[in-house]
Amino acid sequence: MKQESLHLTVNGLHLQVQSVGQGPAVVLLHGFPDTHIVWRKQIAPLVAAGYRVLAPDLRGYGGSDAPLAVDAYRLEHLCADVLAMLDQLGIARARIVGHDWGAVIGWLLCDQAPERIEQFVALSVGHPAAFAHAGLMQYLRSSYMMWFLVPGLAERALMAGDFYVMQRFTTDRAQVGHWKRSFRGGGRLTAALNYYRANVLRGIVFGGMGEPVRVPVLGVWSSRDPALGETQMRDSARYVAYDFRYERVDGADHWLQVTAPDQVNALLLDFFARAPQAAAPASSF
Repeated sequence: MKQESLHLTVNGLHLQVQSVGQGPAVVLLHGFPDTHIVWRKQIAPLVAAGYRVLAPDLRGYGGSDAPLAVDAYRLEHLCADVLAMLDQLGIARARIVGHDWGAVIGWLLCDQAPERIEQFVALSVGHPAAFAHAGLMQYLRSSYMMWFLVPGLAERALMAGDFYVMQRFTTDRAQVGHWKRSFRGGGRLTAALNYYRANVLRGIVFGGMGEPVRVPVLGVWSSRDPALGETQMRDSARYVAYDFRYERVDGADHWLQVTAPDQVNALLLDFFARAPQAAAPASSF
């Protein structure tokens, strides 16, 4: 399995994208505080099933550029990066899998550019409107976002004691090691936190999208996720005009793609195979 590292210029920024395999395109969008490496357990099974996998380091992460301005991380720019990447690679339609902030980006892409999305898989994060109406317990679970908004304080707290707080995020030690290597020095951690600082107070995460999305959606939630409750994923069905399928993964933490990869991979492949045009190659410009 040959993995090619693509270096694209999108919206004036350098974007590093891992490309593996041939066939219909599957785009894997990571969240905080990850890079494309969080998908290491999904790439081989997807390629073996006949898909081309594209796993970008989103702006601010990994091998991609990290603009200094907080506003550079607004969701409209993040969505535009994904569409520009597809344009450069001549991909008219793709399947999108998003986790954490990557799921938020995926929901907005389904809302704004449904003609570009074959199917969408949301891991952990439900539709923004469902999140907004999930009740008091969800707001309490999400209270860490307010802390992340404070420049300097959040960086110092997350890096203190050899990243002690981040070591409590997941049981996957390999993922923790990657975070620690990525954020030494702090500049990249600030870029990652800018996702919150650019968007949370603007209310995008808390709802406000338009009509129900017209893309088939699979929503997957893990029972040991401390930040996201089940309600916000289950209730996403109200905001999907086409088929919405919900799946629960018991025993996995927020990083379900690395702590329950066999279950996640089986769900992805089954969902993709059920698409009306699953056997057809992705069309190009």
